[in-house]
Amino acid sequence: MAGADTFKFSDDSFETDVLQHDQPVLVDFWAEWCAPCKALGPTIDALATAYQGKARIGKLDTDANPQTSAKFGISAIPTVILFNGGEVQEKFVGLRSEKDFRDAIDAALG
Repeated sequence: MAGADTFKFSDDSFETDVLQHDQPVLVDFWAEWCAPCKALGPTIDALATAYQGKARIGKLDTDANPQTSAKFGISAIPTVILFNGGEVQEKFVGLRSEKDFRDAIDAALG
């Protein structure tokens, strides 16, 4: 389950919630059956709380949202993509440290 500050993205909302958003957006592409995805969950939730109001942090279930997953070439999960200004800024595949994500978000924030 996502934390209180963690956004839930979908195929229907992705354009508005991610690509057109005026702040950096970190999207965790995950699936319920994926053990490494579940291990990454608390890190994503912590980032969502830490960056509330500065960046949008959330998750997209790849099984429930195949169009967006295909559009961004998600072939392995977890994959985390940082979007800024509607463009892919950075892409992380596999488990990564919270520091890796923080460094990328901080760079996007300037």
